[in-house]
Amino acid sequence: MGSARKLVTYDGRFRMHRAGHLESPVLAYETWGKLNDARDNAILIFTGLSPSAHASSCAEDPTPGWWEDMIGTGLPLDTDRFFIICVNSLGSCFGSTGPASVNPETGHRYRLSFPVLTLEDVAESAWFVVQELGVDVLHTVVGCSMGGMSGLAFCVRHPENVRSFISVSSGTRALPFSIAVRSLQREMIRSDPKWNKGRYDVGDPPITGQRLARKLGMITYRSAEEWVQRFGRERSTDHARIEDQFVAEFSVESYLENVANKFTGAFDPNCYLYLSHASDLFDLAEYGGSLESGFKRLQLERVLVIGVRTDILFPIDQQRELAEGISSVCKDTQLAELDCIRGHDSFLVDMDAFRPVICDFLA
Repeated sequence: MGSARKLVTYDGRFRMHRAGHLESPVLAYETWGKLNDARDNAILIFTGLSPSAHASSCAEDPTPGWWEDMIGTGLPLDTDRFFIICVNSLGSCFGSTGPASVNPETGHRYRLSFPVLTLEDVAESAWFVVQELGVDVLHTVVGCSMGGMSGLAFCVRHPENVRSFISVSSGTRALPFSIAVRSLQREMIRSDPKWNKGRYDVGDPPITGQRLARKLGMITYRSAEEWVQRFGRERSTDHARIEDQFVAEFSVESYLENVANKFTGAFDPNCYLYLSHASDLFDLAEYGGSLESGFKRLQLERVLVIGVRTDILFPIDQQRELAEGISSVCKDTQLAELDCIRGHDSFLVDMDAFRPVICDFLA
């Protein structure tokens, strides 16, 4: 049992973490399962940078969700036991207010007039949705990738309103390598003449910049080990039909081209810039001046930290740091190091490795 996308409007000014405000922003969310009488079985999911709130299918919307194999009867996020909530991040373009939305105060799209976005804003907007659904204390917060940092921000800012936390391939902050990659991705988009300082034609966005940014992203989302096993030096069947000898000679090039083409046009470029920047800004150490002081703000009963050994965006050392830090304030902290070869994207494409770990924790 689930619901198709629903919208809820924040009544009044939503104060942003860094500066500025949004007037009556809208948040998109989906739910699965049923809230019990005690209202203590709710699980909140924070997504990565690009997914919508559609984490799983339902009768109203049977299209597969981005975490389809994790949510449902008998699955780790068991809809017979739990009330699952997934909120589209503030700043995104899948229903929630973001740079692509119309500013009700001006009647024009926000574009770059949208205030500086942080993951704290993502966390606070999700808390608003949770309260609107009648939930005061969450059974568990789950966060994947960027969503893990949003979830950590939530747990630090609302320690009395969450009991358990599951961090999937995330960390306490972005590392220099990840910041460098995302910085280059943003530059690729901004260097496209069609970007036009954020004032691009909605029907004609900076596709070239988006394609390049997505290709670079995919290279970091997966692992070199997977590229070897999956593609090797296999030649592309398309190469003979392409006039440019420098394009798509190898199968791995064709794969990246296909992935990039699927992504562009589906995600607003300005929204991408804002969420990417927000991922770089978050730092748990800002809560008191050190990671140690940040961890001390948590009041969690149980925590599960999951990492993948081939992940280069949020490497396994970061998972150990996160688990060790949380264990200083929460004795029941578990660390699961998975041997998936698909790198950072493993939590999306290698469910067989993740399901047992999450299932055991929620049992």
